[in-house]
Amino acid sequence: MAKIFIFRHGETEDNLTHTFSGFRQSDLTKAGVEEANGVGEQLKNEPVTKAYQSDLIRSQHTLSLVLERYHPEVEIVTDPRIKERDYGDLTGKNKDEIEKQMPDKYKLWHRSYDVPPPNGESIAMVEVRVLSFLEDVLPTLKPTDIVFISAHGNSIRPMRGYFEHLPIEEMCSYENVPGKIYSYEV
Repeated sequence: MAKIFIFRHGETEDNLTHTFSGFRQSDLTKAGVEEANGVGEQLKNEPVTKAYQSDLIRSQHTLSLVLERYHPEVEIVTDPRIKERDYGDLTGKNKDEIEKQMPDKYKLWHRSYDVPPPNGESIAMVEVRVLSFLEDVLPTLKPTDIVFISAHGNSIRPMRGYFEHLPIEEMCSYENVPGKIYSYEV
């Protein structure tokens, strides 16, 4: 059976300041670099054969750090379908301020499955593109493949939903923290 290891990018400046990142290019903090290096340490003995990242710098920087010491020869595939959710008009705004100004809408936009923030994506919309990625990748895997996927909090939700057979409400409720690795056999 092929093995898949999914991890969220390390902490970013936007995470630190409680800013809606979405499609913004927010790089790793010092703590984020340490988290990525920690993932690399945990996965150092896995003979990775394929590695995927989104087109956002935080995913790419994380995967680079995970691979550089123990797996520098692995080819990396960049796929925008596994990037973070587009927060639309909330992008670049402080989460705490939005929650204070519009508590009901904040909760709806932040964690509901099918209600997008203004001009942004719902988790359901993210799920469509993430499942398209999985539908393309999974059939290509050989039993000997070991796959690393450097993703984002909201793109990991539908991946976990798929592999763990989670109901929508449960999938939306999970926080996917930096440094945690989710592993699956397919």
